[in-house]
Amino acid sequence: MAETEAPIPKQRPIVRLGIFLISHSFFFSVVCCTAGILALLLLPILAKNTYISENALMPGSANPMLSNQEVLEANRFVKDLIALNSKPRGAGIESQRLIAQYMTDLGAEVNYHKFHPQVTQFHPLQFFSSSDSRIVEQNISCLSYGVNTVGIIRAPRGDGKEAIVLVTPYNSDKITQGEAISLGIAYSVFSLLPRVTWLAKDIIWLVSDSQHGEYAAVSAWLRDYHMPVFTRLHTGSTETCPDINYLYDVKDNSIAGRKVNDGFKRAGTMAAALVVKVVERSERFDDSLNIYAEASNGQMPNLDLINVVNFLAVHRQGFRVQVEKLRSLLDSKWLKNLGELFESAGQVVRSLNPQWRFGIPAADYTEGIATLASSLYNQALGVPAGPHGAFRDYQVDAITLEISPRASVDRMIRQDDFLLRGGRLIEGVIRSVNNLLEKFHQSFFLYLLTSPSKFVSVGVYMIAFALLVAPLPMVAASLYADATNLNSSQKKEKPTRAATIPDEPGTTLRSWKWVNAAKKVFVVHLWGLVVSLLPYFICQIPNCSPTVSFIIWFLLSALSFFIMFLILASPFSHAEASQLHVREWAILKSVTISAIFIGLCLMSVINFSTAEIGGLLVVPMCLMAQPMRHDIRVGSLRTLSRLACNLIFCLIGFPPVTFMLLKGAFEGFHSINVGDFWRWVDSLWAWSSATYLYIGTVHLPCWRVVHSPMVRTVE
Repeated sequence: MAETEAPIPKQRPIVRLGIFLISHSFFFSVVCCTAGILALLLLPILAKNTYISENALMPGSANPMLSNQEVLEANRFVKDLIALNSKPRGAGIESQRLIAQYMTDLGAEVNYHKFHPQVTQFHPLQFFSSSDSRIVEQNISCLSYGVNTVGIIRAPRGDGKEAIVLVTPYNSDKITQGEAISLGIAYSVFSLLPRVTWLAKDIIWLVSDSQHGEYAAVSAWLRDYHMPVFTRLHTGSTETCPDINYLYDVKDNSIAGRKVNDGFKRAGTMAAALVVKVVERSERFDDSLNIYAEASNGQMPNLDLINVVNFLAVHRQGFRVQVEKLRSLLDSKWLKNLGELFESAGQVVRSLNPQWRFGIPAADYTEGIATLASSLYNQALGVPAGPHGAFRDYQVDAITLEISPRASVDRMIRQDDFLLRGGRLIEGVIRSVNNLLEKFHQSFFLYLLTSPSKFVSVGVYMIAFALLVAPLPMVAASLYADATNLNSSQKKEKPTRAATIPDEPGTTLRSWKWVNAAKKVFVVHLWGLVVSLLPYFICQIPNCSPTVSFIIWFLLSALSFFIMFLILASPFSHAEASQLHVREWAILKSVTISAIFIGLCLMSVINFSTAEIGGLLVVPMCLMAQPMRHDIRVGSLRTLSRLACNLIFCLIGFPPVTFMLLKGAFEGFHSINVGDFWRWVDSLWAWSSATYLYIGTVHLPCWRVVHSPMVRTVE
């Protein structure tokens, strides 16, 4: 009786699905990439209205207590500050003493905080540390020191374990009208708080000396606040500065029993921080309030903090709240046409079912895209949008409030109204944060804004990124499978000694051809790391302009690539690799796509916006790349079109060219030079932006592998 053959076990559904997608990788790639771009364009339509997640905040539940009496005192304070500009000695030291005087009049604990500038040049060993841990200058002159004035009000009902920080930057050398009014707004609130009964958190008013930069002053104070230094560094330099020592000479103070403290005063853990700035620019509408929230590496404060400010500013004080947007996109014709298309689609959907909500007016869509693009761009840069970014390095939720009056505030009546509304806004925010029993945690930390009152959460915008990068592993697997099948068919047609003797070691090594491709990809990524470190050495060249620095960087990068590749993975090192076979090109592309997929996924965890923008550039470039010599030899319309696309992606995928094109599209091409790219990169590494590492170690190596002469193959 003949033995029956054992039935072949059926594969699992997930395995069959994977095989189906790999076998149809081209169709899958086209569908996913198109859906990913469409999902990104649909984000303004999918955005939800903001809402207060933490019920304890209760914004606007109590009537404001700030009255005209506090406004009168603030007006007197503003006049005294402006009057200092006419003194021959200057406003520097006198303004700091005047601010301290007013603080002590309110019963606050006052101290001066001396800080010095720090070197902002790139240093590879400190790249992953916080942006404020930089190199200290050794020879510091008296003019290089800045002095912050800090006042603390202890909460009568608090235990001193929590605090709210109010920051007002100003230039101590010459106080502008806007800076004086911002100080007046903060003073009006600061003068009210010692008399209220509801205060449960300490209030810190930091008047930061911005003559060396707004961020530098705030970050220096935060560094000393969280990491106290018990040894007096550089005391010799400060003791030889008579102006700084003059600040502490307050024995002739008319306030009995009060003086400025010599030591560094602290309060509790910071619950939140507000940076208040008044910018004098005429507005066509009502008084406006611009909110800046982006911090280093795309970090954002808790959305509830923005929601509280937006609610109080719009519904209580009548400000017109705005967030930054790319103005150039507002006049884009294709964007307006796309908005009209979505608006028409929304009308059709609502006609089918009134409960289905899809589509928004074309004008709202255009503005939403402009705001979304600005939010993506600012987060991708990784550079803080204001001094509030220093707080996020210590996990403190903070935003910058930039208030712009509708007209000039020189007139007394107009200035009183502006101070009253601005002070009541700050009072309301402080009162809401004061109600919290714990830190902000209820709302979102990962989000994109499409307007001050609409946002896109991480669960929605990650869909666009997932669709965009989903084809990469499928295409990599398909290329590797095709290369393996091609190898098997070649062995059947032309059997070799290695194929007929399965026990020979060379047979096993034939299945490890991907190791050679992986070695080449690894070498190129190693070259990208070298390129990322070169600016540190270029910065050591004295009197080197940005244009010259960029040219030196470009030449050294090209030289280092050829040297490293010839030594470690040269295709010219032996005759067999002089021209790669089609199968080896497929394996090389498979490994490259796998590397870029891993790089994009890792970058999405660090900074999603960088990964999203990088995916829009890299994914089409990787999927379209094919051997150029083969396309030229075939000469069909399809291959020539693909060759043209490869050349276009090769051009726009090169980081300097990409930067120039984007800068020209948004700002115009009339003022572009190659030095702008060096300045931009300089800002990235100065702020320890992860985007800099992504460009050097992920994007640039991928571009180099895909569009290098090494990938030219023959049949």
